[in-house]
Amino acid sequence: MNKTGLHIIGRKDKVSFPAFDLWHVPVKIDSGAYSSSMHCFSIDLDEINGEQVLKVVFLDPTIHGYTGETLVFKSFQRKIVKSSNGLAQERFFIKGSIQLFNESFETVFSLTERTGLRNPILLGRRLLNKRFLIDTSKVNLSFKFEQQA
Repeated sequence: MNKTGLHIIGRKDKVSFPAFDLWHVPVKIDSGAYSSSMHCFSIDLDEINGEQVLKVVFLDPTIHGYTGETLVFKSFQRKIVKSSNGLAQERFFIKGSIQLFNESFETVFSLTERTGLRNPILLGRRLLNKRFLIDTSKVNLSFKFEQQA
């Protein structure tokens, strides 16, 4: 933490999502994106006891942290998102927590299929604003901090 009281985070890190049972997953800090997004192996709408639910398998078998476990969300939203290439796409959004520097932060994640892209998870401004300063010359600062604790 610096004298402004904000944590300094690098351009990439390895973070955990305890509520999703995902540990030390590679992420990219993306100050150009408003919301954070998570790569999913599968995203399916289903119905359980007459209630619409979202069934999600995070990451994919090629990514560190992949569990193959299907998580069920009763609370979710659908929104149209414009990607960096200008294409509009409907995405599902869920709330979740992320662990950075041994602290838990609640945020919203858009769920998307990012196969073939280097970074399975992007952390956007909605999470970063007023909490972190970004030093693009650094990597894995939160991961290193947690390993020393």
